[in-house]
Amino acid sequence: MSSGPAGHVARSTDRPHSETAAGTAVRVLVRTFLRTSDGVAIDAVYEPGAAVYDAPGTPSAHPVFVVAHGFTGAVDRPHVRRIAQAFARYGAVVTFSFRGHGLSGGRSTVGDREVLDLAAAVEWARERGHARVVTVGFSMGGSVVLRHAALHPGRTDAVVSVSAPARWYYRGTAPMRRLHWLVTRPEGRMVGRYGFRTRIHHRDWDPVPLSPVEAVPGIAPTPLLIVHGDSDGYFPLDHPRMLAAAAGDQGELWVEPGMGHAEHAAGDGLLARIGEWAVARAG
Repeated sequence: MSSGPAGHVARSTDRPHSETAAGTAVRVLVRTFLRTSDGVAIDAVYEPGAAVYDAPGTPSAHPVFVVAHGFTGAVDRPHVRRIAQAFARYGAVVTFSFRGHGLSGGRSTVGDREVLDLAAAVEWARERGHARVVTVGFSMGGSVVLRHAALHPGRTDAVVSVSAPARWYYRGTAPMRRLHWLVTRPEGRMVGRYGFRTRIHHRDWDPVPLSPVEAVPGIAPTPLLIVHGDSDGYFPLDHPRMLAAAAGDQGELWVEPGMGHAEHAAGDGLLARIGEWAVARAG
């Protein structure tokens, strides 16, 4: 399997492929489908990154970054591949498509059962020999990494949540009102399927899942970083501040000047700082 045009990762099923870039070591990428605890097939990619230098058969001293994308993202999207490439400087990387996104099965529940998708990806990362796992989520994925850390204690060694909501059903901005139309209306779900290649479940939450801000106190003592732009058009700054307040001394808040929303707004410098933070905290 190799990287193709626009960051596309070519398909192979659980079969490694070696590739060598000029001046670099051989990289072995693996792509497969994972099975969640509720039976959904999740498309996932593993890239060893810095872990290529570890001795075969030994637990990696490098962390593995498990990246949880935002709503309508997918493992092959260029902005997700860019995030993976940035974190590959600091350790191995697992990327995957949430249910209802890309080639994964099922339908999106917009942050509810997606916790099971992340759990499958985290367990796959550990099976590949990594003793330290860092989850990094963006927007919807940011809410998922918070809930996963609280609901699956001890499975992650550091958590980074970027541009995440603190509470459900927020409609205070125009982008979020459009998103609610997309999710709740039949015609919106049709646009999601054919316009954004995202299949959205038609059922309402029942029961309503634990909210991100309710989940945060359960993450301790795992290190937590909350990152948010002061120009985020989806969620204003009361969201990250609520999350940081719920985390108390266990959490760290970075408010990024001029930053917008999620992966598209995360510059290379910010991703490098997140990578350095994760390496320092996940030991």
